[in-house]
Amino acid sequence: MRPTFLPRTAGQTPFDDPGVYVGFAHARRALLFDIGQPSALTSRDLVKVSHVFVSHTHMDHFIGFDHLVRVLLGRNKDLFLYGPPGFLQNVEGKLAGYSWNLVENYESRFRIIATEVCPERRVTRTYACQKAFAPEGGATHAHAGPLLAEDPFKVEAVFLDHKIPCLAFCLAERFHVNVMADRLADMGLVTGPWLADMKQALWAGKPGSTRLVAPTTEGGERVLTLKEASERLVRFSPGQKIAYVTDCVYSPENEARILSLAGGCDHLFIEAAFLDEDKEEAARKHHLTARQAGDLARRAGARDYTLLHFSPRYADREDDLQNEAKRAFEAKG
Repeated sequence: MRPTFLPRTAGQTPFDDPGVYVGFAHARRALLFDIGQPSALTSRDLVKVSHVFVSHTHMDHFIGFDHLVRVLLGRNKDLFLYGPPGFLQNVEGKLAGYSWNLVENYESRFRIIATEVCPERRVTRTYACQKAFAPEGGATHAHAGPLLAEDPFKVEAVFLDHKIPCLAFCLAERFHVNVMADRLADMGLVTGPWLADMKQALWAGKPGSTRLVAPTTEGGERVLTLKEASERLVRFSPGQKIAYVTDCVYSPENEARILSLAGGCDHLFIEAAFLDEDKEEAARKHHLTARQAGDLARRAGARDYTLLHFSPRYADREDDLQNEAKRAFEAKG
């Protein structure tokens, strides 16, 4: 997994609208956590997005939805969305803002499958492009288990208080499959989709006799068993854990939920809207300070962290925000 804080990808700053893009090596697949600045990504990046996890629908976290849909129109693709209470109404309102009288001519099948996550239930509806994105039925599920669970990873969420329900997310990989490039070269093999197939087979626990067809440097193909490929090409390591926390007041309830969600994570993406000298203003606006963000990262045992969502009032004080969080993160006790 390769997490990228969106603004930094285009030379922007944590003062811009937040979002985290997680791409998967050797696979045309990516996840998005919030969708504030998708213009920082190329269309090639965006067409890889399969799932979007939206913390809440304030404009700065959801304004990029239109841009993403624009890029995906005319493609054979399902886009899965998850958001907090009221999310389906927000999605439908966005889609209703445009005229779709010509989409029945599209040969491709683009669908949006949105899930509203509530404390007591989850409700899913489908919106098909060829049907002008009219909502189709709805399935209600009990609120239990991960939002998304696949062989390689799962995505879980908790509710935080931002004066409205706001979701925080955790992406946890079961184990990491590291392909050793030098051994790949020694065997005369080249990279390609077959490596993603190999990883998927390992995560799925398929038999060692499973056949893999790998392209060679000479332009041919070589057949390997899963057992041979894993023994000769792969180094296993503990799976990565990434947490995304934004827009919440510093309260005992939020604190406990964040520490539970992000505990032991490799990387914590966390908002730091205010300096601690303005913590009363931060509390009034239901946001964290940089000191609180750094302290939460330390207490969660995060290996590293990235701050996001700085208030524009500190446009010339980015170093102050970063340093305040760093002191709290590195504090003892």
